[in-house]
Amino acid sequence: MSRISRTAGAVLGVIALAGGLAACGGESLENGGTGGVDKDGGGKGSLVVGSAGFTESKVLAELYAQLLSEAGYSTSIKTVENRELYEPALEKGEIDVVPEYAATLAEFLNAKANGPKAPEKNPVASSDVAATFKALEKLAEPRGLKPLPAGEAVDQNAFAVSKEYAGKNNLKTLSDLGKSKLKVKIAAGDECEIRPFCAPGLKKEYGIDVIGVDPKGVGTPQAKQAVKDGADQLVLTTTTDATLEGFGLVLLEDDKKLQNADNVLPVVNAKDAGAPEIADALGKLTKVLTTGDLVELNRKIDTDRVKPADAAKEYLEAKGLVKK
Repeated sequence: MSRISRTAGAVLGVIALAGGLAACGGESLENGGTGGVDKDGGGKGSLVVGSAGFTESKVLAELYAQLLSEAGYSTSIKTVENRELYEPALEKGEIDVVPEYAATLAEFLNAKANGPKAPEKNPVASSDVAATFKALEKLAEPRGLKPLPAGEAVDQNAFAVSKEYAGKNNLKTLSDLGKSKLKVKIAAGDECEIRPFCAPGLKKEYGIDVIGVDPKGVGTPQAKQAVKDGADQLVLTTTTDATLEGFGLVLLEDDKKLQNADNVLPVVNAKDAGAPEIADALGKLTKVLTTGDLVELNRKIDTDRVKPADAAKEYLEAKGLVKK
């Protein structure tokens, strides 16, 4: 499953967050072993970085591992099938650090703590990243987890139109689309019809005249092609989708902040990887990484076929975060 499907599923209220991500690359948890800073292991010790099976998670894990290596730790990466597996592994210390998304993880832990319907009935995440982070900290602490500060980079649900359609109707924001009074059909998953962050939210918050949902999936090539061809007007995708340019599509700004704050952040096992120097090393990336950077990293890996480790190395060197 792609990162697009993971985000949409989470934000649209699917509780099986990240379910079905294909494990590939790196070590798997089945190989055994535990994480934690091993003080007998030379240098500052060893750390295990977790990665889910989609492109963005892989490159973020590489960025984390290389930064921690630069800081003197011995690092390895374990690719784990989905959040239902890697989050407990993080609690147990089998994994020491994992790249995460603030709102998605907050609601995942909300469901674990308060029942599967809690994210829908009593959500803790919102478009306010500071409030969402605070809620995440509160839910994470009893589980021995420590989220580190979130940065500017965000991977959340987003809506795109064709460049031609945007230009013809002078559209830059979702508010513009609402004011245009154009009739809109959305290419998305069928759940878009009922989920508050999709069709109902677009109608309520923006006044967009949604006349239907074309169930071609979230951010799939078929969904994007339908918008490119003019069969549909809007496609549900994510802010770090690296394929929009190829379909001649552009994102419309979520100017009223309908979507939750899925800002990227590291989450560590507080006991094994809660040291200030680990937070400092990872914080260097958080301070510079942008949404645009993630788009470009995803593009290099998915389109140019650059290996995640090589894309991460090139990025960190360009930013002066590791030595060439």
